[in-house]
Amino acid sequence: MWLQIKTYLLYFLTGGVFTVAIVALEENGSRLLSGFATLMPVFTLVAYFFIGESQGGAAVSQHAWFVLTGTIVSWVPYMILVAYLAPRVGTKAAIGAGLLGFFILASIYLSIVHHFHLFGEA
Repeated sequence: MWLQIKTYLLYFLTGGVFTVAIVALEENGSRLLSGFATLMPVFTLVAYFFIGESQGGAAVSQHAWFVLTGTIVSWVPYMILVAYLAPRVGTKAAIGAGLLGFFILASIYLSIVHHFHLFGEA
């Protein structure tokens, strides 16, 4: 049990370090480095390491296909909405609209995945 808690803490801290680094780089005018760090797949990096250790490579592969498809369906439209709306309606409203679009599209996507038992989903 203690080993599992230490593992979760390590993954939590790893994600937090990346988040702090991204914000710090942006605030200090290092837009290219901030952008590069933002492009790093931090959550999947940490999650896939853990999933691979506990469930194996096949589970990582299925999850990667699930996430890749979900990214195209929901995350790409989110980013387009934020990029398009931010200069027009402001940052908070653009993020809100982007998140609303993301959650609607992600919900539809998850419903389809569940209904058709895609990506190893039982």
